[in-house]
Amino acid sequence: MDAEMARRQMAMASAARIVEVGGKEITEREATAECVLTTTPEACARLMAGTRKGNPIEAARVAGLMGVKRTPDLLPFCHPIAVTGAEVVVEPDESAGTIRVRVTVRVKDRTGAEMEALTAAAVAGLSLYDTTKEFDRAARIDGLRLLAKSGGKSGDYRVG
Repeated sequence: MDAEMARRQMAMASAARIVEVGGKEITEREATAECVLTTTPEACARLMAGTRKGNPIEAARVAGLMGVKRTPDLLPFCHPIAVTGAEVVVEPDESAGTIRVRVTVRVKDRTGAEMEALTAAAVAGLSLYDTTKEFDRAARIDGLRLLAKSGGKSGDYRVG
């Protein structure tokens, strides 16, 4: 094989593409992800009381749902999938100064919902940060991770 042919093969092998899933069976799948906004107890209490922007907890829920729907627009390798349901749970702990975001996404499709759940958790966390920064510039979003997935060829997964 000459150098030019090797270069072309390497370029094709590294070219971005969406993986073919058309031959896979449509199955029910579910994924759950989470992240945690860490701030001060005072800032957390101010968020819980509502701000001049409105209710940041409800805004985070809506932002997470929007994240589920927009995931394929944000991630280049992500297939649009048939989402059958999604829940965004926002759990503040004022005394600890944390707000846990947990998202569960259910689909009936050929590929899973892990990226939708992770994106939704991140977007909900960012929505909370956007409101928190007025009270605490040192606030941070930690622990974005997949907690569980079910369905599909690779089977079930749960964090220890």
